Amino acid sequence: MSAPTGGSGGETPSGHAPPLVYKLGHEELVIRRRYEVLSIVNDILVGLWFLVGSILFFSEETTYVGTWFFVIGSVELLIRPVIRFSRRVHLQRVPMAQAVPTDYGPDF
Repeated sequence: MSAPTGGSGGETPSGHAPPLVYKLGHEELVIRRRYEVLSIVNDILVGLWFLVGSILFFSEETTYVGTWFFVIGSVELLIRPVIRFSRRVHLQRVPMAQAVPTDYGPDF
């Protein structure tokens, strides 16, 4: 892994600053991908719990079960920051990972 690079240091022809390019090690990319997949699966589960809970609220007979689906969905929402925190801690253990931003992805 190396420090960020970005062209000649000036602006691009479009008038924007050149993008930063980071060379990441294989281990760091594997870690990032695993946490991204975990975050996506968690988000899908959150959506499913709340969708099923909402549908179950249409009938008084299933309102109790629907409430439990909302509780499960709420727990899944709490898991989301735990995933982000775990990823940050895991990346800090990778040698030289401090040179790369740990909040590279907004959701994982």
